[in-house]
Formats: sequence, structure tokens, C-alpha cells
Amino acid sequence: MTDVDIKIENIVASASIGKDIDLKEIESSNMLEGVSYNREQFPGLVFKLKEPKTAALIFGSGKLVCTGAKSIDDSKLAIKRTVDLMRKVDTDIPEEFEIKIQNIVASANLESTLNLEAVALELEDTEYEPEQFPGLVYRLSDPKVVLLLFGSGKVVCTGAKTRSDAKLGVERAYDRLSELDLI
Repeated sequence: MTDVDIKIENIVASASIGKDIDLKEIESSNMLEGVSYNREQFPGLVFKLKEPKTAALIFGSGKLVCTGAKSIDDSKLAIKRTVDLMRKVDTDIPEEFEIKIQNIVASANLESTLNLEAVALELEDTEYEPEQFPGLVYRLSDPKVVLLLFGSGKVVCTGAKTRSDAKLGVERAYDRLSELDLI
């Protein structure tokens, strides 16, 4: 299999705006519609953006974590929109800040059923405990990703920093399974 079709399910991105944020001021400003803040439950603000549909976690340290985006561009756009809204409350927030992709979760279908017990015996760097979890965990070092393989042939890739790493991880797993006559 040379070309695997992967679907991005979730992207986690982070940013640091380089200054402390007064979370109570942001919450009470009403600039971020639908923001919630309950310090006893969680140390940050939770802001749900409608477009792109994401959630941003905003911390007093000036760090933000965005989750739920289906593309890297949407992830970056969500953080920029969130910071732009925060800047209406705190005009000292810098214009420039770095956004880092922390994790990409993608799914794929190998179009073949897998005997996970046989895979666990033959394939290196795997963990399979069906009493604990129905999938087999396969850790790759290049690219550095973790794949969850299921008997149905479905695969979930996590830990990727780029779409191409997620795709390459699934393709390498398919190739290795083919080499071992497990697919």
C-alpha cells in the first residue's frame, strides 16, 4: 500500500502570548461569548469558538491550548481569533506570538481485518492486552507516532506533529504488516 487515506480527527495546538492574563477580567468583559471559568474545577478559562469549531483553554500564565480543529490552518486561526478577542480587553497583549502543533490525531482504514494476537506476536514494539483495551498499541520511532490497530483494520494515529507524519506512520505500519504476511 503506497497511498493511505487518513482523516484528521483532532489537532492540539498551543501558544504563549508572553504575559500574564487576568482571567477574571477576560471572563467578565463579555468579549469572549460563551467563556466559562470555575477556578475550583479547572485553573483556566474554557472558550468555545463556533468558527472554526474548537475549544481554547486560556491560562493566567498567558498560555493557550486549542483543541478540536480538523486542520492545522483552523487550529492556528482559532488561536489567533481567541487572542484578538482577548486583546480587546487587554491591549498590552503582543501582536506576535508562536503557535506550536502539539499533537495530531488521525484515523485510517487498512481495508483488511487483522488478527491482533498474531500481530502482537510478530510485530515489534507492540502492546496488546485485550482485557484492558480492544486495540493493539504499536509504537513507531520514525516517525515518532503511536498507532492503535483494531481487528476491523481501522487505525488511529496519535502523537504526530504534521499530517505527513501521521500518513507516513500508517503507511509504514501497513508495509510492515504486509512484510510479515499479517494483512
